[in-house]
Amino acid sequence: MILERRVTEAEVIAEFLRNEFYQKEYDKDRQEFEPIVLDPDLADDAQNVVRRALLYRRRGHMWREIPTDTIWHEAKIDADDLKRIRVFPRAHWRKISDGSFLLSEIVRRIRESAIGKNDPAFLKIQLLRYRLQCDSVNSTVLLIGVDEELPLTILEGNHRLAAAMLVSPQLVHTGFRMICGLSPRMYESCWYDTNIPTLWTYVKNRLNNLIDREADVERALAGEGGNTSPAFARTIKTQKMQAK
Repeated sequence: MILERRVTEAEVIAEFLRNEFYQKEYDKDRQEFEPIVLDPDLADDAQNVVRRALLYRRRGHMWREIPTDTIWHEAKIDADDLKRIRVFPRAHWRKISDGSFLLSEIVRRIRESAIGKNDPAFLKIQLLRYRLQCDSVNSTVLLIGVDEELPLTILEGNHRLAAAMLVSPQLVHTGFRMICGLSPRMYESCWYDTNIPTLWTYVKNRLNNLIDREADVERALAGEGGNTSPAFARTIKTQKMQAK
């Protein structure tokens, strides 16, 4: 893996949110916030705060488990890197994996029809596979790890990478923008190393944030001091006028 330019946390959140913004949790937000999600101004701190709150509405429980010292890079991966990339260890992936979360093993099981063809994950991957064969790829995948040599876990983009592997491994190398977050403390995250201590930390964080103030978009719009951010207020006003 070749680490290229450093990427700010604000940029990573912007990419994560862009990939999530089709979800139903954002149905009521699209008209107002779609412009700053699809065309983010990363130099606008007020926009960054609001995008973070929007992401936390759906993925705050995930983002809190990423170590605070994580450094993000745009990266290039090769064939050897693919051998150590793992899917996200949760939900339906546990059934699909059959004990191995390696992306290559998941794809092998799909090719060998070891997964029920009516399985929702199987259907989603096959739909994405068809789309990737017909359309150009233009999306970002997020990876997490300890360093450039140890295994990497897909934080966001599991289905897309599995579908791309079914088309061609070369598509994984060339068809996606890869952003990788590295931290020597990544073993503390249940998304990277799932065990009793990391899961217990996750449960405590979920309980402590049942009412998630960081996911409060109105609070984010008001700014840290409780006053509306002038820069962002002007942005939203302009966007609403353009939408009429």
